[in-house]
Order: sequence, then C-alpha cells, then structure tokens
Amino acid sequence: MIKLPVLYTPRLILREICLGDAEDMFSYAQHPLVGPNAGWAPHTNVQETRRVIQIFLEAKKRGEPGVFAIIERKTGRMIGTIELFNLIFGFKAELGYALNPDFWGRGIIPEAARSVLEYGFRVLQLKRIEASAFLTNHQSQRVCEKLGFIREGVARNGYLRYDGKIFDKVIFGITDTEYENLNGNR
Repeated sequence: MIKLPVLYTPRLILREICLGDAEDMFSYAQHPLVGPNAGWAPHTNVQETRRVIQIFLEAKKRGEPGVFAIIERKTGRMIGTIELFNLIFGFKAELGYALNPDFWGRGIIPEAARSVLEYGFRVLQLKRIEASAFLTNHQSQRVCEKLGFIREGVARNGYLRYDGKIFDKVIFGITDTEYENLNGNR
C-alpha cells in the first residue's frame, strides 16, 4: 500500500484525505456545479460525504495511491481533492480533481496539480498521466492546457454520468518526457 506524502506549495498543503474532512468536503460536494461537471451527483448530506471518503480510503487496498485533500495554508480549510487514480505502477495514471467553487479562478488546481504531477513522474516513475473533461467543461480543459497536457482527441459519447446522460469527453495526456521538457531535469 502506498503512503501518500504530504506535498507543499506556496498556498496549499496536500495530504491524504481523512474522515475529519467530511464537513469541509460536503460544503462543496453538495454544490450543483461541482459533482455533475466531474461526473458524480451532488451530495445530499454529510453522511454521504463520509461514505465517499471511506470509499477513497478503501481504494488504497486495491492499489490506488489515495486521494489528496487540498488544504488552504492560511486557513487550514480543506477546499478540494486531487488524485492520481487507475494507477498502473511504472506506467500510467489518471488525474482527477474537484474544488470548492469559492476558490475557482484562483489557480488553485494548477498549483496543486503541478505538485501531484511531480510526485507521479518523479516518485511513482509514471510514463504517462491522462486527464479528461466533459466537452462542455471549459475550465477543466483550461487547467489541463496550463499544465502542459496535450489534447489528444474527443471520445464521442465517452462518458455515462450518474443520471444516465451521455457526454462527449476530451482526452488529454502528458508523458514523462514532455513533463521533463516543460519542467527541467531537476
């Protein structure tokens, strides 16, 4: 089982999510623009959020690295999550994230993701990290572009959401070589 490191950025602390984060997570997970844009239903109560966190924690037993809670340094508040999932050790993973809408447009996800990408490529020794976003989710696509991901195409009718709606999704990817070219061989 992988022990997630604690990662630090200028404004954030990224650490493994825990059940104590449920209240903060529920504050944004109930928002109608957060979950549906990521493919999951808005949470209806904090108990549901606790169950989701428990699922995150149990996924580690199946070989997933775990989910980072995004903590705002100045307040200590948990404001989002970011993760590498569908991990194939030494090969690839997918990047996923969610953020409290109160913090949208401030560069929080790119800041957090840069740390997670470094962890993925330099510690986990991944060769590729993928990300996807609904064709209509321009904010998430912009995040991928800022991080240096290459838009690889559109999976038409590529995502069946929790409510039965089918969406096209844009597929992005970045290789270890592309990452090193963008970030230098440190």
